[in-house]
Amino acid sequence: MIKDIKAQNENVQPSDRVMAKLHADFPQCFTNEGKFDLEKFKSLLNDKIDITEEGYDLNFLGKNYANLIASTETETVLQPDLEHNSKPENKDSQNIYISGDNLDALKHLLKSYAGNIKCIYIDPPYNTGSDGFVYNDKFNFTAEQLQTKLGIGEEKAKRILDLCKRGSASHSAWLMFMAPRLMLARDLLTEDGVIFISIDDNEQANLKLLCDGVFGEENMIANFIVIRSEGGGLAKNAVIGHDYLAAYARSVIEYTPLGKPKDIRGKIVTKEDNEEYWIETDWLREEFGKYGTCYYEDILRFYNGKKKDEIDKGIKNGDFILIEKNGKHIVGRYRKVSEDTSKFYTILKHLNKNGVADLESLNMDNYFSYPKPNSLLKELVFGCSNITKSKSDIILDFFSGSATTAHAVMKLNAEDEGNRKFIMVQLPEQTPADSEARKAGYETIDQIGQERIRRAAAKIKSDLQTEISQKETQLKAKEEKLAKENRQGNMFNEENPLEQEIETLKQEIETKKNTLQNMDWGFKHYTLQDVPQNTLDKMDTFDPQGMFGEKDILESFGVETVLATWMEKDGYGLTQNATELKLADYTAYYCGGHIYMIEGESFDEKAMIALVDKYGQEADFNPHNVVLFGYSFTFTQTEMLKKNISAVKKLNESINIDIRY
Repeated sequence: MIKDIKAQNENVQPSDRVMAKLHADFPQCFTNEGKFDLEKFKSLLNDKIDITEEGYDLNFLGKNYANLIASTETETVLQPDLEHNSKPENKDSQNIYISGDNLDALKHLLKSYAGNIKCIYIDPPYNTGSDGFVYNDKFNFTAEQLQTKLGIGEEKAKRILDLCKRGSASHSAWLMFMAPRLMLARDLLTEDGVIFISIDDNEQANLKLLCDGVFGEENMIANFIVIRSEGGGLAKNAVIGHDYLAAYARSVIEYTPLGKPKDIRGKIVTKEDNEEYWIETDWLREEFGKYGTCYYEDILRFYNGKKKDEIDKGIKNGDFILIEKNGKHIVGRYRKVSEDTSKFYTILKHLNKNGVADLESLNMDNYFSYPKPNSLLKELVFGCSNITKSKSDIILDFFSGSATTAHAVMKLNAEDEGNRKFIMVQLPEQTPADSEARKAGYETIDQIGQERIRRAAAKIKSDLQTEISQKETQLKAKEEKLAKENRQGNMFNEENPLEQEIETLKQEIETKKNTLQNMDWGFKHYTLQDVPQNTLDKMDTFDPQGMFGEKDILESFGVETVLATWMEKDGYGLTQNATELKLADYTAYYCGGHIYMIEGESFDEKAMIALVDKYGQEADFNPHNVVLFGYSFTFTQTEMLKKNISAVKKLNESINIDIRY
């Protein structure tokens, strides 16, 4: 566990992340001595890519240090908030909130969520000189160690340590802070995923070059301008009313352009699939649009018979509709309102005052400064996860702040019946002692974010219930009106428009009720914890060959913390629950391909026999990994386990015993 990670981190090098990727994807380019054959690598690419010896790069003090930090493993553990997570709205939630340093959080998340995050939005420190940003980290490298690991001189090593330990708001410090986080973020994105980064003039140019280096210049989508304020004001040179929003794809080849709802004009109809449609009438043009509108009767004059057959089939299937005009018929086609989008324009308007209003609606406007508006995040999330793609994507914000992103995801889900999930990460920074937030009982910013999610969920739920109630009132009134007209015989031989209106209302009510019942209204909460020094000391002196386990070490972590950290490490994420596995009087935990044995005291021969019997007698019980918390088990216990498990084979595969320290 932590002891193993600490030993691994002592030997880490800045290039380790890159080398691991090369080993995984290009094993043929390594010699049997482990050296990388650059010429062989070039030969794999030269028929596809023009290799250049020229170019430019962003260089800054601490660049290699940032690579080194990105290559280390986190030495923190994930402590679940048991009271919060056991509440009805949270126990089965797929949403996650992590309190802690986002660098550590990203390293944990990579174990289970690599390649699974569709959209990342972050609003990092702008390094304005007044936003409180200073770079400090907790890595305890000496100048001598940095000289060795980075291949630099003593003076440069000391300058880097000055940035790290004494705190700095320089451009180099900001880049050193951002670089490893963006490197890890890239690995979390799906192949068609997108990252959005809010920034202003102070670091916009540096961010562009940094992102070009991390994501690839060809993967830049746009550098959007977000209008955040209007009107005049006092300014030294100019009134700055905008921020920037850098947007990069993981792979521009896989990425689908961002889409936003079109401003649809005309009648909206609801078809039998309960979807709303509008009718597009100008999609079918005569050749080059030369003669204006193309009528159904004229198709064969300008298109071949195949086109007419295609349209006739569409009319029969209900995809097209003929609309009479000037004695002929226009071919209209149905377009889903929810799918119909247009590409983003590079200037977006989302005023800061709307972000304040969002918090006002939750009675939280005095607790947080400069919140981003819900409208911006909804537009971005919809843009890369609308119905033409997926409504069940995972959205990550690792500078969560007031949790606008989580609020926007829930609001969007309520509007379009989505099942998107969010992961929020926020450092538990202290709120100012004299702030309204502190007076209200919020000691740290992450507490504000969590409370906002709870209040937002309650408000969205209340708004849905109100909307349902209003529609039910409308439905009752229309049904009464229809019944009255039928009694009077006014529409005896004609279809009454009220019937369609009633049917539409019923469908809308049913949809809203399903959303109310099926939405994820909660979140799982975890806190990142450093291991206390006295526990580290006990871990260092523990003797695996001894006759006794070390209870104090497990008590320092807690069973739930060890289990959560291990399950994340093994790819199960932070929302999947392990099943208790009773082995005589001993309790283990079972999830997928792993059995977790954390406590050692009651593990005896009876428990061992029960485990072997379970493997032998239950055909569908086939975890191939038995994981032990090494400090809890004596030498005798581990030897008994090794001896008996080694004889067990499941599906002709051996069971792996993994003892973690």
